[in-house]
Amino acid sequence: MSDVPPHVRPDVRPDVRDVIIIGSGPAGLTAAVYAARANLAPLLIEGEPSSTSDQPGGQLMLTTDVENFPGFPEGIMGPELMHGMREQALRFGTEIITEKVTRVDFGERPFKVWVHETEYRAHSVIVSTGAQSLMLGLEAEQRLIGHGLSTCATCDGFFFRGHDIAVVGGGDSAVEEATFLTKFADKVTLIHRRDELRASKIMQDRAIANPKIEFLWNNQVTEIMGDDVVTGIGLTNTVTGEQSTLPVTGLFVAIGHRPNTDLFVGQLDMDPDSGYLITKPDSSYTNVEGIFACGDVQDHTYRQAITAAGSGCMAAIDAERWLEANLHA
Repeated sequence: MSDVPPHVRPDVRPDVRDVIIIGSGPAGLTAAVYAARANLAPLLIEGEPSSTSDQPGGQLMLTTDVENFPGFPEGIMGPELMHGMREQALRFGTEIITEKVTRVDFGERPFKVWVHETEYRAHSVIVSTGAQSLMLGLEAEQRLIGHGLSTCATCDGFFFRGHDIAVVGGGDSAVEEATFLTKFADKVTLIHRRDELRASKIMQDRAIANPKIEFLWNNQVTEIMGDDVVTGIGLTNTVTGEQSTLPVTGLFVAIGHRPNTDLFVGQLDMDPDSGYLITKPDSSYTNVEGIFACGDVQDHTYRQAITAAGSGCMAAIDAERWLEANLHA
């Protein structure tokens, strides 16, 4: 058997590993720490830096200040937090490949995972590919995310105390974000491209009754202004075509999330409407024995770094116990 690592030589068929983790972020890296400490020698395939859908480190790599992750009383930068998690996983013996998984086969064991032409096999797989916030598709978004532009009110609302800000969207998420942000902002403008909301009636009534929330109907955001931080937004009326500007110091995009589950279509059960992977109650078990899911790829409710990390811990423990029962007994 060659001593050369299998990811260096595509022509070498790798040994069957105990566990492969697909995706990093708080969920995948926490799973790696726990799996490595359980002597499972995990292989983590973290994605490619150029990919928006499976970027190594997940969405926290696009976040500046993280002030709600326990243990950091002064806060911590998102990339710094993810770097620390990555180093911790490496310290305990995780092997990490910075490539994109291109195909999987969960139809039989050992399970197969491909990175381009290289095939890896494992007795169990932990899926932690995360989700991505749907964005407006504007040029300034990548530059200003974390600098006045956000997709998470729970994460960033505190930074906008006393500000005038805007929320884009018309569903439950947008109305919920706008309502939450009134705890901090002086004024929240909810911008929707239609003349009525899609949100549930009870949430609409709550927002309409909130004196801090104003509604801007039949408008869409066509420009985000500011070089280093958000200073305003450009709007286009969807009925008249009239253009206008709104001076705000914060913009929250709440038009939905998309889980990164394309790899698993036809192989793992997922919600038919949202695409999130379905896990069994109080566990990380999917419908396929030996395949586990954690983090935002299966969580459409909380979507927080700390809950993702917790579910990564669950997935590693579930995988360890499943392997013990099925392979190591």
